[in-house]
Amino acid sequence: MKIKLIIFLIGFSLFGYSQKKTTKKAVTIKPKTEFVAELLSKMTLEEKIGQLNLPTSGDITTGAASSSNVAKNIEDGKVGGLFNIKSVQKIKEVQKIAVEKSRLKIPLLFGMDVIHGYETTFPIPLGLSCTWDMKLIERSAQIAAQEASADGINWTFSPMVDISRDPRWGRVSEGSGEDPFLGSQIAKAMVNGYQQNDLSKNNTILSCVKHFALYGAPDAGRDYNTVDMSRIKMYNDYFPPYKAAIDAGVGSVMASFNEIDGIPATGNKWLMTDVLRKQWGFNGFVVTDFTGIPEMIEHGMGDLQTVSALALNAGIEMDMVGEGFLTTLKKSLDEGKVSIEQIDNAARLILNAKYDLGLFHDPYKYCDEKRAKTEVFTKNHRAEARAISAQSLVLLKNNNQLLPLKKSGTVAVIGPLADAKENMAGTWSVATNMDKSISLIAGIKEVAGDATKVLYAKGSNLDYDAAFEEKATMFGKTLHRDSRTTEELLAEALKIANQSDVIVAALGESAEMSGESSSRTNLEIPQAQKDLLQALLKTGKPVILVLFTGRPLVLVQEHETVPAILNTWFAGSEAGASIADVLFGNENPSGKLTATFPRSVGQVPIYYNQKNTGRPLANKEGKFEKFRSNYIDERNEPLYPFGFGLSYTTFGYSNLKISSNKMNFNGKLNVTVDVTNTGNFDGKEVVQLYIRDLVGSVTRPLKELKGFQKVSIKKGEKRTVTFEISVEELKFYNSDLQFIAEPGAFQVFVGTDSSTDNKVDFVLIK
Repeated sequence: MKIKLIIFLIGFSLFGYSQKKTTKKAVTIKPKTEFVAELLSKMTLEEKIGQLNLPTSGDITTGAASSSNVAKNIEDGKVGGLFNIKSVQKIKEVQKIAVEKSRLKIPLLFGMDVIHGYETTFPIPLGLSCTWDMKLIERSAQIAAQEASADGINWTFSPMVDISRDPRWGRVSEGSGEDPFLGSQIAKAMVNGYQQNDLSKNNTILSCVKHFALYGAPDAGRDYNTVDMSRIKMYNDYFPPYKAAIDAGVGSVMASFNEIDGIPATGNKWLMTDVLRKQWGFNGFVVTDFTGIPEMIEHGMGDLQTVSALALNAGIEMDMVGEGFLTTLKKSLDEGKVSIEQIDNAARLILNAKYDLGLFHDPYKYCDEKRAKTEVFTKNHRAEARAISAQSLVLLKNNNQLLPLKKSGTVAVIGPLADAKENMAGTWSVATNMDKSISLIAGIKEVAGDATKVLYAKGSNLDYDAAFEEKATMFGKTLHRDSRTTEELLAEALKIANQSDVIVAALGESAEMSGESSSRTNLEIPQAQKDLLQALLKTGKPVILVLFTGRPLVLVQEHETVPAILNTWFAGSEAGASIADVLFGNENPSGKLTATFPRSVGQVPIYYNQKNTGRPLANKEGKFEKFRSNYIDERNEPLYPFGFGLSYTTFGYSNLKISSNKMNFNGKLNVTVDVTNTGNFDGKEVVQLYIRDLVGSVTRPLKELKGFQKVSIKKGEKRTVTFEISVEELKFYNSDLQFIAEPGAFQVFVGTDSSTDNKVDFVLIK
């Protein structure tokens, strides 16, 4: 017994924290490099490999942690972290096993998919990006970190920065759209929001940028499918947001499922070592996606031992769920297929992250039950979420100023998404308490006030096909399918529609119609809802389409027939209130699209910064021309371009000027434009600057976003907006993958969206 006590006391002096205390008081330990090196020197091979193992929480529940299978592995030093475990009480119980029962008492990481908020949920990332407001986006991540850390989480698998130009891919909802420049700004804002450049604070968490790399460009828009592109396209169009996250100091990176140049990303040494480590200088750790290592077996890369060695040799440090490292690395080491230096380095990087998070100073740093009770889903956080959500909504159409609505008369709210609080948070909202989310009907009743009579009918189910609806409403996001006939549902809807002054039609996708493994070939609103909408229009009442979606949809029929369309994405736990704020004019919509809306799924992939062809369409009316690059059955241009979004007011652009028509490589230019609020409401406008490089050593896009400013302008007011251009905005990767700018002629476009023709010219000279 005395021998055991002595061993314990030695462990206490080495690692500087007491197993008896779960206190807030941190103690002083050695500097990170020295501390981690000493710890590694005391670890067995099995314990080092154990740090590389990231299982899900499995059967751990409060009160039963010590008897679970995962807990036994933790006690044996075979687990480096856990994910998908929620609440301080559970996490504290599991952390105790690591720091009180394992030999070296190394604390665990606790991760979760905190994607767009924790219990206070913000708009889905695609919607959040439409705010074009980096301060708000950073603030949303900061609130998410505060709430998650208060509930025991210290690591988030976010941001997802994959560029996507194919709305068939369901995970377009989880990213920031199609543009590398805007995506890079958002990547930095999210990393800064989570980490605040100081992981020692108890209200920051480790960020994980994903999915490295190119995951948003799968063949046919089908999730997990093959990605194949040139390296020049990788570097110019798809890599920038990942690199921006690295430059912002992101602590971890998640590998993507897809292959790159014929080798899955999880085993791709060029990607994980040459690009990520050597070119970009990343010094954190890389984790696989869920079962990413064993999935390489199906790719045809070998058995579990082979693909596990492939992953480690490529530069993967942590194995999520696959247990290939745990079960095969010792054998591979014995056979010379991996080296002890690689295992040591992987363990070191994970231990470094734990040190940076302060877990060696205080393993219970994130286990303060007082914080959990006072900092999660607070009144202030909800108010901020409501305000941010309102700025993510995009007004697509508003004929005759139908919106905003008056707070009087009778409003009929009709549609399967009208009373669907479970769906308001959207996909990847794993910590959301869906019962506390605000539905559209609830938000309208609150905001419209007592002078407005609000009527409701479901009108239709999500889809005529019950089996399809079941697939589209997983994870507790039911729409409570109505057993009445189509005719009965429609009759009830028409009855209240005819009693109303205006109809709000709440239609579109359910939350899980987009997201992971939710690819679609049909990008239209489900037919049951289209039929309902057309019936409502035939009443002669003014109809406002409140569109719920996690992706760009094909809305040609709706655009042609519905007088007003408000695209709300999935606006988070406060969705109903924020949407109602916009509908009734408490907030003026200011969102702008970050992904192009096609006219037809046949146009996909579609994006604004495409390159020209040798046979471009000559006319601007979209008329067909034989032997030109166009379709015989559709126009070339989209329904709604990148950057598009209306306001209740109008903005006029004038007096576009450039400070000089020449610039050398060390110089700078100023571009100014006057923006005037010419309407009847105060409003916010996203002023967008695009550049075209007219002649290059490789073909260049027709336009590239290189600057934007979101400005508040009162009605009748004129604001002069100034942009600065330096050589950095003109650089690109050439065919030798050199990041350069080339002398020559450039055009600068400034306007309200990517379709603007308002331009000035300049020449870059040596």
